[in-house]
Amino acid sequence: MIFESRHRRFLAEINVIPLVDVVLVLLVIFMVTAPMLYRGIDIKLPTSTSNTIKPEERIVLTIERDQKLYLDKDPVSVAQLELKLRALKERNADVSVYLRADRSIPYGTVVQVMDGVKRSGIEKLGMVTDPGAPERVTEDLIKERRGR
Repeated sequence: MIFESRHRRFLAEINVIPLVDVVLVLLVIFMVTAPMLYRGIDIKLPTSTSNTIKPEERIVLTIERDQKLYLDKDPVSVAQLELKLRALKERNADVSVYLRADRSIPYGTVVQVMDGVKRSGIEKLGMVTDPGAPERVTEDLIKERRGR
């Protein structure tokens, strides 16, 4: 008798191809069924001829670093600002103004523009700020002051 010394090698690796196939099939199933889970209730709303909620008109007033003034995207001078805002106020009484000013603008200029907005009769005036961490804002101010 001849003994063959066959050494069987065992496969010690995991075959990942069937695993990937199963994961992709599950992914497709979840992608198809997920939008169906968040379906709302179908109802027919009643109709109304009068609209009770009026859309609010919002205007952005921007002061750039070189103190140029823009009403939305149109350049405007400080003298023209009050006249244009009064015309907007006459057209829509609930107009809101959002003021965006560069942080390097002198405080007096910002107050002058805000005063023009208030003189035009617009009561809703908001200030647009950049949300940031207090530490980052403080560091930016220190760097800016050292640079002067």
